[in-house]
Amino acid sequence: MPPKEMQQVNFSTAMPTAEQAVVACIDQADRATWILPHAFALARALQAPLTLMHVLDPRPAYQGRPDPVEWDIRRHEARRRLGRLSGETGESAAMGVELAEGAPAEQICGYAHANGDCPIVLGTRSQQNASSTGLGGTAYNVLLGAAGPVLLVPKDAALAAPAYHRILVPLDGSSWAESVLPMATVLAGACDAELILVHVVPTPEFTEIRPLESEDLELRQRVIQRNEATAHIYLERIRSKLASMPLRVRVISVRGEDVRSMLAMIIRDEQADLVVLSANGRGSNRHAELRFGSVSSYLMSHCTAPMLIVHPAGSQQQYPVATPTVRLPTGCLA
Repeated sequence: MPPKEMQQVNFSTAMPTAEQAVVACIDQADRATWILPHAFALARALQAPLTLMHVLDPRPAYQGRPDPVEWDIRRHEARRRLGRLSGETGESAAMGVELAEGAPAEQICGYAHANGDCPIVLGTRSQQNASSTGLGGTAYNVLLGAAGPVLLVPKDAALAAPAYHRILVPLDGSSWAESVLPMATVLAGACDAELILVHVVPTPEFTEIRPLESEDLELRQRVIQRNEATAHIYLERIRSKLASMPLRVRVISVRGEDVRSMLAMIIRDEQADLVVLSANGRGSNRHAELRFGSVSSYLMSHCTAPMLIVHPAGSQQQYPVATPTVRLPTGCLA
């Protein structure tokens, strides 16, 4: 029999409601060229309106109070940029805009929380550090503060079609990882995408103070065979539960020395358009105080595909307190 925590597929995660809008965070004019296609794809799949959000942050440019004239010019330019983007998309009927002032991560998380923890879409790096590795400061702080789903879009993650075709879900046998399945199945069904369920069987580690004996190698092989057989049963059981849905589901179970790097390689080789991943996995049974698991933390900075990070329902969150935003209807942007 599989371990107890592998015996049940958890479909209890919170889903965005029809009233919630997908929020696309725009910090530079050219950023929209690679963020907006993913924001529209997510909004269409969830049948939700799209909101463009830009945050004016006075702190990097000013040590004291900003010059009122220069600050007013920045506001005017931001309004024009948002208005131009909303007009160029051809889908302005389902789009709103939000212009806010203050610390970007606090404003974004505060707005999302005030609107039912709506999904957030943002780039992994700011324009200033687009050539560096890892997450930008705003993206990292949004991930720390947001309770709803966050779609991270790498700069080179082009979307050739208006919808996703291959959606990949890493699973480790925990209910935490399985909690993303409702979101993943909704997206796959709406996009008519193939749903790829992936489990990596880690190679057991042995203390190698002394050379491994033949008995040690045999034991390692038996453990691997046992885990591979259990993983196969586990994935097939999940696929059978999804059989009633009109979905194309494929399962992948492989062995890997390092689960994180193996998942990154599979994502790349499968050419996944989207990865739907729980912020926490099996390790949360031992480290419930951590905001992210080791696998999700690694993939956030190494994955080449867009990643939709989902926090399991009921996890403890700390929300930043944002000052009121300046809300501007689309018709007022000129």
